[in-house]
Amino acid sequence: MRILVTGASGFAGSQLIPRLLYDGHLVRALARDPARVDLEVDVLTGDVLSGVGLAPALRDIDVAYYLIHSMERARSPAGGDIAGGLTGGRATPGRGTPFSERERVAAENFAAAAAAAGVRRIVYLGGPTSSWTPAGWRTGAHDTAVLSPHLRSREQVERILRDGVPDTVALRASIVIGARSRSFRFLVRLVERMPVLTLPAWRSHRTRPIDARDVTGMLAAAATVTSVAGRSLDIGGPDILSYGEMIRRIAELMMLSRPSVGLSVNATPLTALLAAAIADEDPELVSALMGSLQTDLLPGGPHGQSHLRAATLLGVDLHSFDAAVERALREWESVEPLAAR
Repeated sequence: MRILVTGASGFAGSQLIPRLLYDGHLVRALARDPARVDLEVDVLTGDVLSGVGLAPALRDIDVAYYLIHSMERARSPAGGDIAGGLTGGRATPGRGTPFSERERVAAENFAAAAAAAGVRRIVYLGGPTSSWTPAGWRTGAHDTAVLSPHLRSREQVERILRDGVPDTVALRASIVIGARSRSFRFLVRLVERMPVLTLPAWRSHRTRPIDARDVTGMLAAAATVTSVAGRSLDIGGPDILSYGEMIRRIAELMMLSRPSVGLSVNATPLTALLAAAIADEDPELVSALMGSLQTDLLPGGPHGQSHLRAATLLGVDLHSFDAAVERALREWESVEPLAAR
């Protein structure tokens, strides 16, 4: 099968491409900066925000992976902010454009180009579109007010891609545990650099973290499994943990003693700025992530089994949270020391 992978330099794309090659597929990658893709595949230059390079990248492609998030400001290959402008007579988002608008424009460009190229299926890695509130279990499809701006944007991207290519497969995950996962690295940096873990009120909300290896396996299978065509699948690991429990387990698995102090408020704008500074992470990314922690985010629901059915459909045996963290830390330390260890 002829496959295009976008986001090839990101954590999901960089793990997926070797798996697809191993499975015997012909793989092409798309990147704004091909030099960042350290894989032996054909890499084309392109930008989903402007649409430049999409047509040649999608030519003769059967399945395209959309693994792009736009929570950070768009960057040029040289490292500066993209200022925006006109491409093909239409405006392109630039510096200061909200991430939701960047996500919408990018998805529309990609969906239109994929449809024009005759792509049979898009595989998309998104986020949960349902959350648990004191009023009960709510889904974004019926009440988007319960979702954060980040998750509403993820849902919008999913709809846009499916409108362009009806057989699009969407995998909806919460936090992915992997050495290159930005969410996981953010948590590790907080544990590593905060002698006392000061956790806002969102620490009690729960999620289903999933091992990056399991996500890779599901993404790879989603290209060929006939029964998942046109479906949205909640994916998650076997463990339900609160965010506070995840942070404490990460500290224990790093063999660090970290007392914690719980706050009664979230104060997300302020805590996001402080956390971004501590973790040396992009404030816009951290703000978007923290904004999604205001409710339970449990793929499959608090008592449902849809995440297990998805794993069965895609032929993946799920790893536990502890196994995922231990694997991610080993992989991280094989290329970069952790100061706290």
